[in-house]
Amino acid sequence: MIYWLLNYLHENTDLPGMRIGEYLSFRSGAAIIVSLLIAIMFGKSIIRYLRRKQIGEDIRDLRLEGQLQKKGTPTMGGIIIILAVLVPVLLFGDLSNIYIQLLLISTIWLGFIGGLDDYIKVFRHNKEGLKGRFKIVGQVGLGIIVGTTMWLSQDIVIHDKNFETKSFEIVDKESGEIQRQSVKFVTNTTPDKSAKTSIPFLKDTELNYNILTGGNDTAAWIVYILVAIFVITAVSNGANLTDGIDGLLTSVSVPIVLVLGILAYLSGHLIYSDYLNIMYLPDSGEMVVFAAAFAGALIGFLWYNSFPAQIFMGDTGSLTIGGIIAVFALCIRKELLLPLLCGVFLVEALSVMLQVGYFKYTKRKYGEGRRLILMSPLHHHYQKKGLFETKIMMRFFIISMLLAALTLVTLKIQ
Repeated sequence: MIYWLLNYLHENTDLPGMRIGEYLSFRSGAAIIVSLLIAIMFGKSIIRYLRRKQIGEDIRDLRLEGQLQKKGTPTMGGIIIILAVLVPVLLFGDLSNIYIQLLLISTIWLGFIGGLDDYIKVFRHNKEGLKGRFKIVGQVGLGIIVGTTMWLSQDIVIHDKNFETKSFEIVDKESGEIQRQSVKFVTNTTPDKSAKTSIPFLKDTELNYNILTGGNDTAAWIVYILVAIFVITAVSNGANLTDGIDGLLTSVSVPIVLVLGILAYLSGHLIYSDYLNIMYLPDSGEMVVFAAAFAGALIGFLWYNSFPAQIFMGDTGSLTIGGIIAVFALCIRKELLLPLLCGVFLVEALSVMLQVGYFKYTKRKYGEGRRLILMSPLHHHYQKKGLFETKIMMRFFIISMLLAALTLVTLKIQ
């Protein structure tokens, strides 16, 4: 809204400084400041409201130190994150941008599913919440929306760079020797509507999903939709499993979001994408505004969610965080980087799957179930070993920072 207002004033008035709305740096900076202020200033009021309504977490007794002391802590705090994302994006984002539209739909969609799950837990006093199959249906639905939009929207295209090589001669003044050198530069770009994605760590290599369908492009997009469904389901559930101790999911998500914002900016810039040899995706740079608002919302929520937490995000927050990260990566064709960038989510999810699988296998083989680790997800294992929550949170945050740095390093490896 402010973006359009500034553009209108710039085009129709002589007021100085109105062109500032065109700059991503200004709008991203404004978005992160506004999201921080919303989360911090309105967060307290939302916490008080949830307490008055007795919307508190019903803690299961997992025999973890300090766990039962958290009983009654307000939940559904993901509302704070969602509001702190939506408001600045609506104010400073270009709402005609297809990528922004997809991210807004994803935020509201998964926020609704997570909110419904929390509502059933709190108001219906059902600890299981929304049945798993309904969550999966919601995640599959979003995957279909995202994948189909990527397929059919003419605003979402990869632009292949066309190069021209020019040669020139350099004369050494002292020896008179003539050296011939050549320079390759981008002359123009060609739109390419195909189901491609980037393969990390390999130079000049892109994966076109049509190689899995014998060159059939329509079938390739159907495969892409299935990939989108898997990525959204996996990342959102991985984030949900990571949300187990105060401030954990919030803190490890911040580096992920910042890296995705950087990748979106580079992918949307012709010169930088050429220099780094990555896909050029026109208009994807607008997602930087969303990433800035998202990062600000997470940091602002951490104000209240750090140990000892004054509020829990609930599935309203955790499913939304994971889903946004997945959709963001799909939009910039970096979904194959997620196992590295979201390594914490991956390990947390694997710890649960391996623990359950091993327990069932040993129970069938030996008559009693055995465990690989003390408790899953992995952060509970370290709690059982006696590590304090803040130490676990900080160590996971450091690991997430390291994985984020490694993800950025892949830009120069490609």
